[in-house]
Amino acid sequence: MKISNAIYSGFIIFLLLFIAFLYINIEDFEKKITQNIRDVILTNTSYLADNIVSIIKNSVGDEDIYTILKNNPQLRHQLESKMQVLVTPSFKFIYMLYKDKDGRYRYLLDGSKEDKAFFDSKFDVNEKEWNKVYATKKTNIIFQDDLTGLWITTLRPYMIDGNVQGVVAIDFSTKLLDIFSEIMKPMKEVFLYIFFAIIFLFAVILYQIIIQRKTKKETVIDPLTHAYNRVFLRDFIDKIDFYHYDIVMLDLDYFKKINDNYGHKAGDFILESFVGLVKKNLRDKDYIVRFGGEEFLIFLYKERKKQSSAIHTLERIRKRIENYNFVYNDTVIKVTVSIGLVDDMHKYKTIQEVMKKVDERLYAAKHSGRNIIIDSDVSSTNMVQTALMEIEKIKLAIDEGRVFCHFQPIVEIQTQSIVKYEALIRLKDEDGTTIYPNSFLDAIEGTNIYRDMTKKLLEIVFEQTKQKQVAISINLNLSDIADNSIYTILSDELLEHKLYANYLTIELLEYETVLNESLLIERLREIKSYGVSIALDDFGSGYSNFSIFEAFPIDIVKIDGSLIKNIDTSKTSYSIVEAIVRFATNLEMDVVGEFVHNEAVLHKLKELNLQYGQGFHLGKPQEII
Repeated sequence: MKISNAIYSGFIIFLLLFIAFLYINIEDFEKKITQNIRDVILTNTSYLADNIVSIIKNSVGDEDIYTILKNNPQLRHQLESKMQVLVTPSFKFIYMLYKDKDGRYRYLLDGSKEDKAFFDSKFDVNEKEWNKVYATKKTNIIFQDDLTGLWITTLRPYMIDGNVQGVVAIDFSTKLLDIFSEIMKPMKEVFLYIFFAIIFLFAVILYQIIIQRKTKKETVIDPLTHAYNRVFLRDFIDKIDFYHYDIVMLDLDYFKKINDNYGHKAGDFILESFVGLVKKNLRDKDYIVRFGGEEFLIFLYKERKKQSSAIHTLERIRKRIENYNFVYNDTVIKVTVSIGLVDDMHKYKTIQEVMKKVDERLYAAKHSGRNIIIDSDVSSTNMVQTALMEIEKIKLAIDEGRVFCHFQPIVEIQTQSIVKYEALIRLKDEDGTTIYPNSFLDAIEGTNIYRDMTKKLLEIVFEQTKQKQVAISINLNLSDIADNSIYTILSDELLEHKLYANYLTIELLEYETVLNESLLIERLREIKSYGVSIALDDFGSGYSNFSIFEAFPIDIVKIDGSLIKNIDTSKTSYSIVEAIVRFATNLEMDVVGEFVHNEAVLHKLKELNLQYGQGFHLGKPQEII
């Protein structure tokens, strides 16, 4: 259908252009014929004027023509008779005038057959045009188009000894051009009719194409959520190369309770709003499909030669949904989403295997506490353990002082000397096992326990700066700065340790949604007034937003490890990092490259004059600085 529509459209456009071409050429043809007719008329008129001048000179010689003709009426009669012979229906008037001493034009000769003028009688003329002949001593042509045809008056100077003694005038008139124009007019009208008929036909076909596309779109679009439906999915998975996509399955948690508690209309509102929020985080090449009642598939397109950033996109979506207030009939409804992700396509031979695996990972997410992302089989086990770690156990660990930090060095690349450390928070289980943040931070986010842990982190960091006089950075979310309780804790700690505040760097997550920009700017400036540096963490991951530098007072840019780790093998990663370094340098910001895991990567960073690096090759996280 698409091919036939394209052929029809192309054919009609060709016809339109062809008819327009012919119409334009007819206009051009008419102009050329008209000009040729005028040229022929002018040539004949000029030839006739030359003959008349020759006849008069042969009779008068080089004497003063006025005197000769005044004193010789017989000669006047002879010359006028010769001029009358030349008069035709086209050459209607042939006469000769002179300009007297008062500047008035008078007859010398009149070749008219009827109503002849007398010698030396006055004749009113267009003096401006006639005076040109006396002034230039050259022939002057006067054109005049009127309703009856074309009039051409040729004014030929009669010269004796370089002076103009009179002007031979020949009036030529013809209806030939009007006749030709009347002949051409029907032809032009025919082309115009054809042109408009084709435009109409084109409009009809275009309308049919639009209707067909609209109808087809309606068959593949879910009418409630405006996501694609299963009809689209069947056709889509048959056409795509699934290796070019990360495939995601999402399910709204406890959706049945929403329908039960608020009604199905509220449920429909949640589904529609949910898809709208998700779409804001997708690109044109990404697709969202309604797979079931509250279950959706997302196909995230993998940019060629780029590291997959699916997990960052999905985490952003998960947090956005979790923090969003769905307001229905003045009632706020909170929603979370469980997510299964398959981004290791090389392990699977068919799309059916992928679909089965992503369904398994969604199932694991829902049975691991919900509101989480499962992106691999190994991660599934870890996530289950995370979900099973109870909040009370986390609280107990904080109360019992089992919160500590590992410190990873940040190194000046050229000298490889340590300039600061990043504090990475940890918990110790009751048996002494180290518990990493992915096992407890999500579980306590937004709770008083999270705030207590933030306070403990700041106390540990300031104790280290006080003892070791060393710069240390910590990770905070933008939402932490916006949270009144956490901001109060941070302000109190800065005030208490203001002598050491200049050792502190706060690393903000770049991909987190900004909810109240003006409040964040105000608070970040207040924090910086203590001497604290502000770093933008994981820059280059997901959909990096350069406008954040316009809004926030950023001192340091930390380039995401997904770019740095491939810089020695990926030209794209190298170019992106080079651009970021140049950009940050122009803004007088320090730049840190994360995930420096081998010497080759370090060498590339040196090439780019990147200032600082962080990674296992430069130093692993350690409990003691």
